[in-house]
Amino acid sequence: MITPLDIQNKEFKRTFRGYKESEVDQFLDEIIEDYEKLYRENIELKDKILALDEQIKRYNDLEETLKDTLVVAQSTADEVIRAARQKSDLIIEEAESKAKKIIDVANEEVKKLQKEYEEMKKEMFIFRTRYKSFIEAQLLTLDEFYSNIGMEVSNLEEESVEEYIVEAEDGMMDSNTCEEENLDEEIDELGA
Repeated sequence: MITPLDIQNKEFKRTFRGYKESEVDQFLDEIIEDYEKLYRENIELKDKILALDEQIKRYNDLEETLKDTLVVAQSTADEVIRAARQKSDLIIEEAESKAKKIIDVANEEVKKLQKEYEEMKKEMFIFRTRYKSFIEAQLLTLDEFYSNIGMEVSNLEEESVEEYIVEAEDGMMDSNTCEEENLDEEIDELGA
């Protein structure tokens, strides 16, 4: 490529019927000036093109990096979501399992309490029956005792009445003990 300096230093051979030297020099000076401007502009544009090419290359590299980063981020996000779902499923399964165990334990406890309640009712019925029978036997014994005392007291003197009551009470206690033992045996035979 011809530079402005090449144009300025160019010398032509002189011939007899040549052009007017001053006009040629003036025209060449104008060409040199314009060519120099174009030449500088061309260099500046080439520098700008190089700079823009480098910038485009950086942007392309950045774009590739961003694409790679987005792909990695997407795969990481998918992995995190999958792991979170697995963990939530596991937590739900564990909670359901614990809830089932708690319900089973509560049901067993209810059954146990119902059984204890039925046993208590049975024992209470047995106690009530025994106590009622005991009281009825005591009432019968007292009725017999007082009816016997009433007959015999009328025949005794006052001094011997107190002795008779003490002896009768001792006999009644022995009789009650035998009746209680008989009552316990009868209840045992009933299966209580």
